[in-house]
Amino acid sequence: MIPEDLRYTAEHEWVVGGDAGTVRVGITHFAQDALGDIVYVQLPEPGAVVAAGESLGEIESTKSVSEIYAPVSGTVAARNEALADTPEVINTDPYGAGWLVEIAVEDPAVLDSLLTAGAYRELVES
Repeated sequence: MIPEDLRYTAEHEWVVGGDAGTVRVGITHFAQDALGDIVYVQLPEPGAVVAAGESLGEIESTKSVSEIYAPVSGTVAARNEALADTPEVINTDPYGAGWLVEIAVEDPAVLDSLLTAGAYRELVES
C-alpha cells in the first residue's frame, strides 16, 4: 500500500502536490499500522510556520505518542478538522480522508528531494 503518485519521508509521512503551491501531508499506511488504533491527533493551526524535519504535531494511539514531522517548510494553509472527532479515520484511510495538513510550500522544488514510492518501499522492506 504505497501509492506511486506520492512522495515520502524516512519518518513515514506522505506528500502530494496540490493547487497554488500547496501540498497535502499525511502519514503512511506503514506508520498507521505500526501505531495501532489512533485515538487523538494534535495539529498546528492554519497560519503556523513549519520547518522541514521539525515536529508539526503528534499522533496518539493506544500504543504510544508519536511526533509528526513536517516534510517541507512553509505555512500551514489548512488542517483536517474532521480528525478532532474521528482520528481513527487515519487507520482506515491514511491516503484519503485521513490527511493531516495542507502546507503552502516555500520552495516547491523541495518535493523532488523527497523519497519516491520505490525508494520508500525499499526503506520499509529493509
